[in-house]
Amino acid sequence: MGRLRRNLAVRAGFTLGEARGRFVSQPALAAWLILASLMVAAGMMLLPDWIPPAAMLLVLLGGVLVLRRAAMVALAVAMIIETVVLASGDWVEFTPGVVVVQGVALVIGLLFVRSRELLGLQGAPSQLMLVDLRDRIAAHGRIPALPEGWRVESVVRSANGEGFSGDFVVAARGAGGPVLEIVLVDVSGKGQEAGVRSLLLSGAFGGLLGAMPPPQFLPAANAYLLEQRWPEGFATAVHLAVHLETGVYQVAAAGHPPPIHHHAGEGRLEVIRSTGGPALGVVGAPTYVAHEGRLAYGDTLLLYTDGLVEDAGRDLDLGIDRLMGVVERLVATGKGGAEEVLAELKAGEGDDRGLILVQRV
Repeated sequence: MGRLRRNLAVRAGFTLGEARGRFVSQPALAAWLILASLMVAAGMMLLPDWIPPAAMLLVLLGGVLVLRRAAMVALAVAMIIETVVLASGDWVEFTPGVVVVQGVALVIGLLFVRSRELLGLQGAPSQLMLVDLRDRIAAHGRIPALPEGWRVESVVRSANGEGFSGDFVVAARGAGGPVLEIVLVDVSGKGQEAGVRSLLLSGAFGGLLGAMPPPQFLPAANAYLLEQRWPEGFATAVHLAVHLETGVYQVAAAGHPPPIHHHAGEGRLEVIRSTGGPALGVVGAPTYVAHEGRLAYGDTLLLYTDGLVEDAGRDLDLGIDRLMGVVERLVATGKGGAEEVLAELKAGEGDDRGLILVQRV
């Protein structure tokens, strides 16, 4: 665990340092924007037909985009002073409506910058950092190169189309070895609410995956999650380890919906309910029971999150039955893959959704 923490710290440090190095200092940005506001004020006096009082809102918008709280307060004070001076000297006519709109916009801008800073996001670099963090989550879930005869499809959709999802995938194939490991995780919460936890866990689970025997992964992940002491820090997960030469697999779940095995030769779908154990981050020393099976040629194993099968007022088993029906129509007949299954299910946009198909072809 010590090596894992060091790796995470190095990754985070690189991201922060890289972002900081790309941007001008806050005092310089504030000075430039205050100068811009002075130029706008001068323009309102000299060229009133071309530069109306509303032009101040453009400067304010620039401040909201790039400034932190202290610098934003300085810009706001400068703009208030400029407005008072212009209005009291009768150089510019401010209607009551303009004053109210600018005042409301100023308050909203200050509150937005304050809330962003309370979340630890500061100025324009935070936007690139969020994009970088989102890309890192996606990178952890990239499926490594597979030998001929294997295909893996992975789809994750966030709630309401948000940029971050509480569902994520981590995959590894140590040094191109014969064992492929995949973990599908559903973090408590959804969308941006779960985005930060998804980032931390995807990095941690990526360090654990392949670094220990498959049966030890879920206990180690549970121990890591307990150490975080998050108020709502639980997560469900399903872990798959499949031998790419023999097709033998082991799958274990932690509070997660049961995997589904499509046996092509027999033309039947098997819900693997023998896996099981509590969700990660709930109890101190859980036991996770793994199910062992074998993917024959043409078989498909499905891993999915509850967003695909769970709906308010509907039993979970009914949702699983509906998923199996879609799999029979699309996957078993070769008419579609993960994207088509997700589209056919029309699962509600109010929850994150994740689906993985592991196929031996």
